[in-house]
This record gives sequence, C-alpha cells and structure tokens, in this order.
Amino acid sequence: MLEKYFKLQENGTNVKTEITAGITTFMTMVYILAVNPSILSASGMDSGSILTATAVASAIGCFCMAAFSNKPFALSAGLGLNAYFAYTVCIGMGYPWQVALTAVFVEGLIFIALSLTNVREAIFNAIPKNLKVAVSCGIGLFITFIGVQNAGIIVESATLVGLFGFKASLTNGTFATNGISAILALIGVVIVAYLLIKGVKGYMLYGILITWALGIICQLVGLYVPNPELGFYSVIPNAIVSAPASMAPTMFKLDFGFIASHLLDFIVVVFAFLFVDIFDTLGTVIGCAAKADMLDENGQLDGIKGVLLADAVATTVGALLGTSTVTTFVESSSGISEGGRTGLTAVTTGVLFLVALFLSPLFLTIPSFATAPALIVVGFLMMQQVSKIDWNDLTEAIPCFCCITMMGFAYSISDGISFGIISYTALKLLTGKKDHLNPLLYVLSVLFILKYFLI
Repeated sequence: MLEKYFKLQENGTNVKTEITAGITTFMTMVYILAVNPSILSASGMDSGSILTATAVASAIGCFCMAAFSNKPFALSAGLGLNAYFAYTVCIGMGYPWQVALTAVFVEGLIFIALSLTNVREAIFNAIPKNLKVAVSCGIGLFITFIGVQNAGIIVESATLVGLFGFKASLTNGTFATNGISAILALIGVVIVAYLLIKGVKGYMLYGILITWALGIICQLVGLYVPNPELGFYSVIPNAIVSAPASMAPTMFKLDFGFIASHLLDFIVVVFAFLFVDIFDTLGTVIGCAAKADMLDENGQLDGIKGVLLADAVATTVGALLGTSTVTTFVESSSGISEGGRTGLTAVTTGVLFLVALFLSPLFLTIPSFATAPALIVVGFLMMQQVSKIDWNDLTEAIPCFCCITMMGFAYSISDGISFGIISYTALKLLTGKKDHLNPLLYVLSVLFILKYFLI
C-alpha cells in the first residue's frame, strides 16, 4: 500500500529510510512547539491553545504536502512571520490578535488562489537556474547560522556577533549553562560528522539522541546546571505524557468587522504577510528540492503546484485554529539529507506532531544544543552545491553571491532572494544580456525595491 501510494521504489527510497527521515525532520523542528507559543502569547493569546493549534496545523500541513505533491517537505508556524504577527501587528500597530489571525486567514485564501492560477509556480520557474542553486547554498549558510546561535556558540557582541567566551564563562559563573551547552553542541557536530563520514543510516537522528544523552549525563553529574532565567532548562523530562490543551481560546476567533473601518491598514498587513511568506516558501522549496536533486535540467520542480497549494491550505487552516502563518520549514533539509524523498517523510513528521500533543513534556525537553549539530551539518551539505554555480559568468555569479551572503547576514530567506533577483536583473540589463531575463523578473525586481522603501 505504501509503495503504491508514495512510489517509494520509483523515488529510490524505502519505508525505513522515509520514516527515519521524517523522525529526523521532526526532531530538528519540534522546537517550534515551544517557541511559537512563547512569541505569539506576547499578543495576548493563550499559550496552551497556541501549542495545540501549532501541532495540529503542522500535522495538517504535512499531510497536505504528502497528498498534494508526494514531496518530503514538512510545515509548521514560520519563524519571523510569528514575530511580525505578535510584535509588529499586535504590539507595534496595536491591533487585537483576532485581527492578525484574520489577516493570516485572508493571506491563506489569496495564496490558494495564486497557487491554483499558477502565479506562484510562474514565480518559481522565473528564477534563473544559477540563482536557484544560490538559494540552496544561502539557506545552508542561514541554517548553519541558526544552528550555531541555538547552540550558544555564536553570541551577540560588540561586533554584532562573536564567538562565545569560554574562558570568561569560567570566571563569571556561566560555564555550567552557556559554556557546557556550547561544548556539547560542538561535540555533537563531531559525532554527526563522524557518523556521516562512516555512512551510518540515520546519522542525524543518532547524533541528536547521543548529544541529548550526553547532556543528561552532564546534568546528573553537575556539569550542566539548568537556569530557566537564562533560558537553560532541564534536559531530563519530568513527565512523559500529558493531555493537550484546548484550542477553544483561539479557534475560529477571526474578526472581519475590523476590515470595513480600517481597510487600507488591513491590506498593508495582509500584503506584508503575503510577500514574506511567498518568498520564504519559494526559497525553502528551491533549496530543499535542489538538495534532493528534484530539480530538472531547467531548474524546475515537478509537482510544484501541489507543494505551494499545501503551504497555502496549511496557512488558512492554521489561522482558523489559532496560529500564525504556516510555511514549509527549512529543517526539512535534515530529513532529505537522511534520504527522505517522498510524502511518507512528511506524513511521518505530521504524525509525530500529533503524538507530541500527548508527549509534549518529552519532546519539549530536547535541548537546542542537541538539535543544533544537525542544522550545522545540514548547512554544510547544502553549501556543497556552490560548485554548480557558473562562476565564470560574472553576471550570474555576482547575483548568486549577493543572494547567499544576504540570506545569512540579513537573517532572511526572502531578503536573500530579493537582493539576488534585483542584482541579477540590473546586471543583465547593464551588460546588454536582457535576452536572458524572464519578463517576470522585471516585475519582481520593482516589487522588491518598492518593498524596501514603502512597506
């Protein structure tokens, strides 16, 4: 049955590989169940309801991905978009969270329309092949940056970012939290890398579990001391099973009455959600598909319409349940690195999100220093594709470089794509190579420029 539905042999995979990949993807993105309630609750929403809504919406999104496209991409509430929801729309603009949910719902409906009318597919296909590779490499840099930050290896400093001060932590008393966490993450990177080199199947999942086990040992012997005030929690579960919180406080709490009296403001909010989500999703899909060798010789992805439709439906359903924009997660690349190639990977991740509703104390105990090594190694694997870029044609290479660097330095997939497309269009025009430009690139370049100055 699984073979018939997911076409495993045709995609060069098997049930064991797909399930392992799904578990790995879930382990690297389960943090969203802790992070999303923390961020969205700042808007006044009930945190327990947010956690349940996030898990259910994530599962629905993963199931839609499998049903509509048979691709191994997992979905959940997008980071950045949830912060915009809580801190900009609700706190900054002063709008009730019900209005923000309504904006996300409307955005989702627009997404569905764009997906069904091939607009998003056209945008995907308009991005040049070299830039598609650059997007994948840029996501590699971006996800590595996330990993080293989550691990506490790279921290804020006078130079914006810097290496964690191990020596200073010994004298100021923070080594038992910050220091040991960073060291465990570095050990985890070595473990994952060693297992990768040895060709061990499930190396990422094993790396996460081994690093977590080392953390438990360190806590038991007193090397790691939890300090919730500093954001360092116990890595030993104090419970395993718990009943999921009710979604009633946030479910179906949309407010359409606001639109009539604040139409222009509402349109701006919807457009901001729409713009960021379109290019975050496209960037993630491009990067993950390139990593899995799913792009054809023209850089196009078979079944892209189903992928984008799943993303749109998940966003719409998520808003109804009570969570911010649901989008394709870059952490999907960790499961792809484990060999995930079909929707069975996504289904496995979705099932685990539902299981997490009842095992949340266990899953939420997985420390970031245990999942960070997987993200760092995935970053390395995605950066390997940089050799596929045509570095001899500077009108191709320079925009790719802009895309890669800005994605990491601006901490945004959509900004990386923006700078890549703007510079690509400008250089092709200035050098008389406009025959290489898809007409849609002109439109996108203008929209990106307007975005930075008007939105």
